[in-house]
Amino acid sequence: MSIFDYSTTDWASINRLSNWYSGDIHDVMDKHGAYGHLKGISLFGSLPPGKVVCGPAVTVLYEPSTRTGQPQDVYHGAIDGVIKGGIMMVDASCAEGSGTGELMSTGAKVAGAAATVVHGTVRDLAEVRHLDYPLFARGTSPVGVSGRMEPTRAHIDLDIDGVRVRPGDVIFADISGVVVIPRELIATIADAADENGKGEALCRERILSGETLQSVWPLGSSGPA
Repeated sequence: MSIFDYSTTDWASINRLSNWYSGDIHDVMDKHGAYGHLKGISLFGSLPPGKVVCGPAVTVLYEPSTRTGQPQDVYHGAIDGVIKGGIMMVDASCAEGSGTGELMSTGAKVAGAAATVVHGTVRDLAEVRHLDYPLFARGTSPVGVSGRMEPTRAHIDLDIDGVRVRPGDVIFADISGVVVIPRELIATIADAADENGKGEALCRERILSGETLQSVWPLGSSGPA
């Protein structure tokens, strides 16, 4: 298990992507033949209206385990070593239970993570929201992981319902959902999102000035939603 070299992260493109929203991002990904929506994962923590999170993935995998009181060293170590601005991407879908709640979120926030995304359930929502921490998941459950599963590997490729997430791939998340952008496409998607954003801004101005949708976006157009 090797840790991805985050010194190669394209922060300039990530910062540009952060100007847009998940719908904008996935629209331009479609045009480049990429699909990155993590279906069923939504916001359960805190994110101010209109804000997004965008950063490189730090991955953790849970696997079934009947051990009780097992150490969480793999997950703890990944959190403690997270790159500032990184996003914890946790696959905890293998069994019932929530391995992410107040303490994992507190540790992640203090370590400099921008958010945590869990393919599975989470808990302690009142406390997590009090932290003002962005936590995304498939659902909630008060059930713990002891005797059910444990984190076994970190910094590896994950398969989230057919969408590959590798360390260093960029996670983009907002109130509408979570999108994964392959790291080799970051600059391309950022360029396309900037152009798409200019088009949307022009459409918005024309609509607000009183033009009809059909005149701004003619039938058959493949323009923005």
